[in-house]
Amino acid sequence: MAKGESVAGTDIPAGGFVQLLTPDGDRVESVTTADGTTYTVDFTDDEYRGLYRDLVTVRRLDTEAVALQRQGELGIWASLLGQEAAQVGSGRALRPQDMAFPTYREHGVLYCRGIDPIMPFGLFRGVDQGGWDPNEFRFNEYTIVIGSQTLHATGYAMGVTMDGRTGSLDGEAVIAYFGDGATSQGEVNEAFVWSGVFNAPIVFFCQNNQYAISEPLERQTRVPLYRRAGGYGFPGIRVDGNDVLASYAVTRQALDNARTGQGPTLIEAYTYRMGAHTSSDDPTRYRIASEVESWKVKDPISRLKAFLSKQKIAKKDFFAEVDDQATTLALDLRERVLAMPDPQPVTLFDNVYPNGSPELDAQRAAFTEYQASFEGSGH
Repeated sequence: MAKGESVAGTDIPAGGFVQLLTPDGDRVESVTTADGTTYTVDFTDDEYRGLYRDLVTVRRLDTEAVALQRQGELGIWASLLGQEAAQVGSGRALRPQDMAFPTYREHGVLYCRGIDPIMPFGLFRGVDQGGWDPNEFRFNEYTIVIGSQTLHATGYAMGVTMDGRTGSLDGEAVIAYFGDGATSQGEVNEAFVWSGVFNAPIVFFCQNNQYAISEPLERQTRVPLYRRAGGYGFPGIRVDGNDVLASYAVTRQALDNARTGQGPTLIEAYTYRMGAHTSSDDPTRYRIASEVESWKVKDPISRLKAFLSKQKIAKKDFFAEVDDQATTLALDLRERVLAMPDPQPVTLFDNVYPNGSPELDAQRAAFTEYQASFEGSGH
């Protein structure tokens, strides 16, 4: 545990959320919810510093990605700015055997799963489809279709149960990520139904960043999103999504509940998208500057930095070192992205079927002939 004083344990207020680190960097020792569950963390000083390093690194990589897109080196980018704590906290809460199903914005979770951060850049540069092995890293490919990954995750979780891989803390659990807008999709509601009925070992992790592109939360629901879980027969909980400690504690508890046979949980990580929905979006058209400014004081990195400083867990040289290392990693990533070779068009036929097919072979031959027709023709 950290040195110094901390705020005593508290009960979560009605309509509130689990918070273990205030925006000012003060530590709340524990929070107990209405069902009697107590949330806390017991990290070493090195682990606290590690979380800070994670947050700074993923933000710096994200910043570099935005710059690359603006310079025409990426076709599009979905920034995680402001959502680092929700992603790092939940990502570090996963046990090695757990399986994650992301959207297209979970760059922080991807980093926590040990995947080379360049992998999604190939996808957004248009030179490959992502490239990592989901089974090796226990992290599925990015999903562009809104909400569809929740059904994939539900089916996988049902398979975990059928294979007998639940019932203890050594068991397997599944987590599905999605945004507040996805809760209005039919696939998400179907996933809730199936998971509830079959008591699937899954955690639904909703990053409520307040906007479904340009549509504010009140256009998605009339009640807090976490309360929707009750209608499907499993618990829901809201966590301060800008608090990396609370995000970790709540996710770890929900995953352990799932793996020990207690079924699904819906986590609503209450956070804010500081940037655009994607690089094709202009958020100034639908939200006011004062709203953005009000969320800046809740910044996940600033509050953890304040905590580390107050508790004398880290000093200026540590923060400077982390910044330097993150910048070095980002610049190296930039060079690697720029060096990515453009694929030959005919490779689009590769890996469609594991053993090929006559129809695919015929299509490849026709496409190759078509491409050859342009050689030396002046086109």
